[in-house]
Amino acid sequence: MNFIGKEIEDFKVNAYQDGDVKQLTKKDLLGHWSIVFFYPADFSFVCPTELGDLAENYDDFKKAGAEIYSVSEDTEFVHQAWHEQSEEVGKVKYPMIADPAGKLARFFEVLDEEAGQAFRGVFILDPEGKVRSYTINDMGVGRNAKEVLRTLEAAEFVAEHGDRVCPANWKPGEKTLKPGTKLVGKI
Repeated sequence: MNFIGKEIEDFKVNAYQDGDVKQLTKKDLLGHWSIVFFYPADFSFVCPTELGDLAENYDDFKKAGAEIYSVSEDTEFVHQAWHEQSEEVGKVKYPMIADPAGKLARFFEVLDEEAGQAFRGVFILDPEGKVRSYTINDMGVGRNAKEVLRTLEAAEFVAEHGDRVCPANWKPGEKTLKPGTKLVGKI
């Protein structure tokens, strides 16, 4: 399985956001960077800590030109109830996608068919809807919003500056590398 460069397929799903239910399609993910953030289930344990972490860093994602889309196999109505009940999830301003039929989870190959839940997948899509980075964690392994943001910023930099690459732990404004014979054996 390799998703790098794979374009998201057409889809139509419902999402809960800002007190409303709206429909999202592939078109909504185009024209900007997108973070498609799968998690196992609403009203669970690790998941609200992750969604709250993303919510606390949401303005930084928006400044970087990206939208976050959290996705689980729950319905939009369960998302609403969780948003209204959980202090952590109540901070969420980004769309919470309902994928009860598992269409998105199957496309990204994160659906645990037996459990009916998605593994913890993060997919960073460029403005054309192509995957530029992804990670998939087991159900019990939480993620870090700042690392997702750092990876997004590195992917954006590489997309803009094709002749430069970002070393480990790179952050915007730090030194990048220009691959070539002058670097061989020097790092």
